[in-house]
Amino acid sequence: MAVEVKVAAFRDIFQYEAGRKGLYSNEYLQLSAQILMDKEDMANLGVKDGARVSAENEVGKVVLVARASGDKAHPGVAFMVESPWSHQLEDDEPCRHGALGFKGISTTVTPSQDNVTELSEIVQRLKE
Repeated sequence: MAVEVKVAAFRDIFQYEAGRKGLYSNEYLQLSAQILMDKEDMANLGVKDGARVSAENEVGKVVLVARASGDKAHPGVAFMVESPWSHQLEDDEPCRHGALGFKGISTTVTPSQDNVTELSEIVQRLKE
């Protein structure tokens, strides 16, 4: 099973503060390595709140925790906090407005049994 979504990245003060305390902290991981999904998309994927999912596109892949959005229905659109995890799915090329494509990142989400991607793994990828 797979669901195609557009990911919109956003800033979050709680995640930011956790990062100031320590980027390798469990709190930062929990607040950053998640994807907020529409409940219908989660049902179509066969996952429940708190399940691990893989988010992948032509740029990269990360394993995240899926969280059910409490907002109005938004099938086909998911949200991620702007973080090293969301950046793994973003192209390095600026969009037509000159900024990186922090919004509208085309992504395929699938259920996963893998562990959530650790920041140390992302850092290693950046070194390669």
